[in-house]
Amino acid sequence: MKDRTGKQLTSGQVMQKIYGRLGAIGLEFVVYILWIIGFVPFHHVRRFFYRLAGVKIGRGSSLHMQITFYNPTHISIGKDTIIGEKTVLDGREKLAIGNHVDIASEVMIYNGEHAINDENFAPEMKPVVIEDYVFIGPRVIILAGVTIKKGAVVAAGAVVTKDVEAFSIVAGVPAKEIGKRKLTDPQYTLGRAAWFR
Repeated sequence: MKDRTGKQLTSGQVMQKIYGRLGAIGLEFVVYILWIIGFVPFHHVRRFFYRLAGVKIGRGSSLHMQITFYNPTHISIGKDTIIGEKTVLDGREKLAIGNHVDIASEVMIYNGEHAINDENFAPEMKPVVIEDYVFIGPRVIILAGVTIKKGAVVAAGAVVTKDVEAFSIVAGVPAKEIGKRKLTDPQYTLGRAAWFR
């Protein structure tokens, strides 16, 4: 038996491929079930199942409806954080979201990409970190390997390809700094979860 690059595989490597494929199918099934749970209009029910699947969710945080997970086990979300509707959370590598983070609707956070110059178009995984008190506007795309530092603001529709400095405001494609946030010692809380969103 050969792999997709034409390399001959040993029997041990074949078995490893079979186990890997079965594990991937199992993960795809879990992700599908979580997608279905995303349509349940009760915040506490969704959060229970997300935690059961391995997402670490801090106290008082809410994940609104129709969130898509790529792998729940590498995702951690701090306390008092809100994640909007139809957000994509890629947990194929570490995704760490801090405390008091406000992520608007339809944001896409990816920590996997392809090496476009690799002859096999190999996948590359890099962690994404979003620190405390960050605000991310609607329909933002955050790419692999990015850290968004404390208190930063990412304007709606931005594509974040590199780290964002603390308390800076970024916008555009690719995202560039357009200003600084005046509040540099935030202490606020985002409030209670909306039960039916």
